[in-house]
This record gives sequence, C-alpha cells and structure tokens, in this order.
Amino acid sequence: MDLSDTLKKFKNGEISLNEAEKHLKFACYEDLSNIAKVDIHRAKRIGIPEAIIADCKTCDDVVSIARVQLKNEGRSIITRTSDEKYEALRVMAEEMCIDIRWSKRARVAVLGVPAEKTGGRVGVVSAGTADIPVSEEAKEIAVEMGCTVSTIYDVGVAGIHRLFPELGKLVSEGVDAIVVAAGREGTLPAIVAGLVDVPVIGVPVSTGYGAGGKGEAALLSMLQSCSVLAVVNIDAGFVAGAFAARIANLAAKNRNEK
Repeated sequence: MDLSDTLKKFKNGEISLNEAEKHLKFACYEDLSNIAKVDIHRAKRIGIPEAIIADCKTCDDVVSIARVQLKNEGRSIITRTSDEKYEALRVMAEEMCIDIRWSKRARVAVLGVPAEKTGGRVGVVSAGTADIPVSEEAKEIAVEMGCTVSTIYDVGVAGIHRLFPELGKLVSEGVDAIVVAAGREGTLPAIVAGLVDVPVIGVPVSTGYGAGGKGEAALLSMLQSCSVLAVVNIDAGFVAGAFAARIANLAAKNRNEK
C-alpha cells in the first residue's frame, strides 16, 4: 500500500488511524536516482537515525544522500568520513547555510539541527589509546541520539589500577549504559560488566597483530565472557553507540514518566 492508498483508505474509514500510522511508518523512503532508497522515517519508526556510511561511496553519492536527509529531516549523520568527503560536505553545508559538526578522530560528520536532549546518559570506555577512534564513533552517535556522554580512555587491563577510580566516576554520574571498546585480547568489557549494574556493550577493535589480530581474538574473548555482556561486530562503534543510546533513552523516558 503506497502513501496515496493509505490516505484514501483512512479518509474513507477503511482503516483506523493506528493502522494508517503503521503503514506510513513502513512506507516512507525516497528513491534517489537508482543509487539509494533513503529511509526518511527511521528515527521516528525505531528511535535510531539513519546514517550514511561513507566508505565505498563516491563524494557525489554521499552529498546527494545527505541532501535528501536534510530536506526531509533537517539533519544528516555521515560515518567513516574521509577528509575528502568531509570537504565535499563542508562545501555543501556552506552553500546551504547550515551547520556542520566534524569529529576527525571518530570520522563522523553531522549536518543540520542538533539532536534534542533526551535525558539519557551513556558512558564510553576505551581500553587503550588505539581504541579511542572507535570509542569516539560510539560517543558521537549517542550524542546525536540526544544522550549526554561521559568518557574514560586508556584504562585497559595492562594497568587495571587505572580503571577503578575512573569507573567510579561513571557510576556516580548515573549512566544508563556503558560502551567498552578494546582491541588485542579484548578483556576489559567483561571486567566492567562484572562490576556495574547497568548494561555493557563490548566493541572489539581491530588493533593487535599476528594470530588473533585484526580484532578477532578480542571478538572471541568477548563472546566467551563469563559476565553478562552484549557484543557488537569488530570496529562497530556506530552500532554500540546507537544500542547504548537506545537503552539510555528508554531509561530516561521511564524516569520522566514516574
């Protein structure tokens, strides 16, 4: 059922308002020159915004898709953004007189209106300095979903004494979920999950070398965790940040309704 059919059926009393709303949520996308079907209703449908992953796309493709998102939603999030693609987006933002926010380390660019604050609180932890770029991607996505994000970096198991005072700060801030990024043997997420009473999302990072390198040992280690731990794919900072923000936003909603 397309948009016109849905509206006609609702007007004629053939479907309820609730049914029409469900149809519209699943029908809303914009076909872009046979290169993309841009989901312009994802944030309203599931609470997580659609993002453009810039890898394997041309500059023109990224800019064209971002224009569609800006027209329909007033905002566009682009991940895995190279310097070249950021420059193309910056030029477009200047032409359109809109804001652009850029985290070079996270490789995330955001155009348009900032996200409204939800009251959700997310913590992001990195085991080593090499794990910060993936951690920053998670952070930027959680921020773009309206959360306040606190970070603690370089507190891995090689010097575990660094973790405890910093983790105490996150707990005292009342975070609703914690993302922990770790490469090499990937032990830190399981340790954090055994110490805190909020959901922990482990992100294996493609640091390390030799047997089990490229994040593979970290992934398997997290999957075998004795602690209760959710695990995303290698380097999947976006997924971890979005999952944590979804948890935090639901927790904030629950607090606000009490």
